[in-house]
Amino acid sequence: MKNLLKVNDLSKNFRTQKVLQGVGLELDQGEHCVVTGQSGSGKSTLLYLIGGLDRPTSGEVCFESHNIFDYTDEKLAVYRNKYLGFMFQFHFLLPSMTCLKNILLPAQIGGVDQSRVTKKIKDFAKYLDVEHCLNKFPYQLSGGEQQRINLIRSLSLSPKLLLCDEPTGNLDSANSKKVIDLIVEVTKELNCALILVTHSSKIAARFERKITIEDGQIIS
Repeated sequence: MKNLLKVNDLSKNFRTQKVLQGVGLELDQGEHCVVTGQSGSGKSTLLYLIGGLDRPTSGEVCFESHNIFDYTDEKLAVYRNKYLGFMFQFHFLLPSMTCLKNILLPAQIGGVDQSRVTKKIKDFAKYLDVEHCLNKFPYQLSGGEQQRINLIRSLSLSPKLLLCDEPTGNLDSANSKKVIDLIVEVTKELNCALILVTHSSKIAARFERKITIEDGQIIS
């Protein structure tokens, strides 16, 4: 299996506070991994650094053998758009745009042919049972529907790596299970690697590979 991601001795300080300390991990193409830990342990910071949303105090994040922190901010933006999908606890759908237009934003930003992406979006929407939501505005949807739209947006450009930060934090247990089922199923279908951050032991138990972070360090 091809190595996709290698994190080397990654540290992040905020002033005098050490949020991450010498973290290292590797992830292969198509591999799934869950990251657990208490609030404030550093797990979300790790995800943001892998996603190039922040820069570390020291260390490397190598994606396909390239250290992303050698990139300019502009090239980092291309990395995020072209290779990554992001799914957060809050869906960040723009309220003034229909769900379809929200989903198409990454394609628009990346200069990708929107007609080709629209076909894929409609296939995903049918698969996830939210076809009826595409021409609605986010406020007209339930929480579960909004997260499914969020999932489609994060996968719309067929990323190589999906980063999920507490993606079910605002959902009830029934909708939470559905969203995790869908994330796992769709990423396997696309051979997309997955890193999912959660504090839920029930969600973590579903994954074979688990990483636990405590006080900014991987302890298991």
